[in-house]
Amino acid sequence: MATGSGTQGGDAGAVLRLRDVSVSRRSTGAEPLATLSWTVRAGEHWALLGPNGAGKTTLLRLAGAVMFPTTGTVDLLGHRLGTVDVRELRAFVGHVSPAQRVPPHCTAHTVVLTGATGTVQPLWDRYDDATRDRATALLKELGCEALLGRRFGECSQGEQARIRIARALLPEPRLLLLDEPFSGLDLPAREDLVDSLEDLARSRPELATVTVSHHLEELPSSVSHVLLLRDGRPLAQGPVAGTLGSAALSACFGRPIELVRNGARWHARTTRP
Repeated sequence: MATGSGTQGGDAGAVLRLRDVSVSRRSTGAEPLATLSWTVRAGEHWALLGPNGAGKTTLLRLAGAVMFPTTGTVDLLGHRLGTVDVRELRAFVGHVSPAQRVPPHCTAHTVVLTGATGTVQPLWDRYDDATRDRATALLKELGCEALLGRRFGECSQGEQARIRIARALLPEPRLLLLDEPFSGLDLPAREDLVDSLEDLARSRPELATVTVSHHLEELPSSVSHVLLLRDGRPLAQGPVAGTLGSAALSACFGRPIELVRNGARWHARTTRP
């Protein structure tokens, strides 16, 4: 399937575009997302922020072609959901989450290899020498060269996070979705992962990323745009410089928040009246 023909609607730079999208649950009448329009272009790095229940997970599922909207349209990699085999689209979207099931007995190299087939267990007859070499190169790039033969279950949480990213990068995706990749990491592991994401932004200028996080301190300096969600609705979106601020965060999380930027990183804390 060709993925470089340009997104429907004339925005040739769009990797992902949602137009007037809503998602409703028939059983409860709840609306996890309501009338959301959003565009992610090649080379942009978005932070997706909001309180629990804001609709972040639902939005990632749409972006990853895992679910369809109730109303509105989703254009992903030049193709509209509902008019194309989503299994083909998913091969060009990397998805990283601590909740992903990974066999603990598999080595780090084997885990990365499974990214070529999108499977949990390895399919050995599908991996040629070039694929194996690329898996090795990706582990080296993510600072995990020493883990090639180590079992995944014996790796630290920080190491596991970087192995998952290497796995997601194996098929050379155009969009990388990072669902709370810093969850459970201690400070050194967090900073190692931040460094890795900043390196990826420099080495892959066309790759677009969307990172869900609950902590502003986790966001790498490569983040270029932000989308703030509350109750399934967008409160603000756009370039970081003009969008991410104390007032916007306070409105998003429903309490006074002071945002401070130290160099290229952020720190947020609640303030008392």
